[in-house]
Amino acid sequence: MFKKSLILGIVSGLLAGIVALVYAKVYYASTEEDFSKVAWPVRIIASSVAGGVVAAIGYWALDRALKQKGEIVFNLLFTTLSFVSLLAPFAAKLPLEIENPALFYGMAVPMHFFPALAWFTLKPIFIRK
Repeated sequence: MFKKSLILGIVSGLLAGIVALVYAKVYYASTEEDFSKVAWPVRIIASSVAGGVVAAIGYWALDRALKQKGEIVFNLLFTTLSFVSLLAPFAAKLPLEIENPALFYGMAVPMHFFPALAWFTLKPIFIRK
């Protein structure tokens, strides 16, 4: 079970990172505001994969400890932590040369939900109960 969870975490993290990069490109094309000095592609992918791996470990531990209630507790925690992670973009120090810093939140905030969405989408493929 741990191996399947870990693979799910890595794959869903990669998917979330790729979707976030595509979203950043579309956002740039729409707003013409470049946030690449703050949100580097490598950092976006790495944080998405790290989130997926942490989710995998948490899922495995909760499923093992709580048995039947583990999945619902995990889903609640993952969703809650996704909302809590929204504090990070608001705490970010943006370079002074960015003309429209308020547009940064429109790019960064949705990305914080991509790991959870990827996990919930791919989980039935990797883990069946």
